[in-house]
Amino acid sequence: MGPAPCALVDLQQGDAKGYAVLKDIVGATQYLLIPTARVSGIESPLLLNPAAPNYFADAWLERGYTERAAQRPLPREAISLAINSAFGRSQDQLHIHIDCVRTDVRAALQRQLSAIGDSWAPLAEPLAGHPYRAMRVMADALDGTNPFVLLADGVPGARRAMGEQTLVVVGAEFAGGHPGFIILTDHVDPAIGDKAGGEELQDHDCALAHSQ
Repeated sequence: MGPAPCALVDLQQGDAKGYAVLKDIVGATQYLLIPTARVSGIESPLLLNPAAPNYFADAWLERGYTERAAQRPLPREAISLAINSAFGRSQDQLHIHIDCVRTDVRAALQRQLSAIGDSWAPLAEPLAGHPYRAMRVMADALDGTNPFVLLADGVPGARRAMGEQTLVVVGAEFAGGHPGFIILTDHVDPAIGDKAGGEELQDHDCALAHSQ
């Protein structure tokens, strides 16, 4: 029996650590990585357990689905992974959006690339109209990096209010051609109508695929 309606169901480590990849109905290039275990969302304490699956690493490995939908190979700087806050999502089952980054967001990150360091700091300019913090990870893959833990341990107050945070991972190439990632976070702010939906940084029709 095939994985339909999913593109892929990976149960190599069992249901508790497996995941499915599903084409989202919105956009041409958007896919979702969804745990096969019951995980409510970014606020779930399960995600901070040292034995938890690294869903962001899995999502990065499955970015080829977006590339195939875009009908061309994409540089790592074009790919993003996003999870919305509990206030900016539509479902109470964790899902990571795999898709292209917006062209304006990519340009903003390139302008600030040299200023993004190894610990969290506010970006000098907003992304999609909202203030984000950023840090970098110097690695080709996310196997040894858990963005949920980086957020909980690195941003004041985040661990106590994970449901109010969003996380976005964008592929990057740093000085000297070193591969890595930019990790971004924002938090809910009702005063400015910010629901911390990091998906806002993505382009579900991948204009970058037509500008390479």
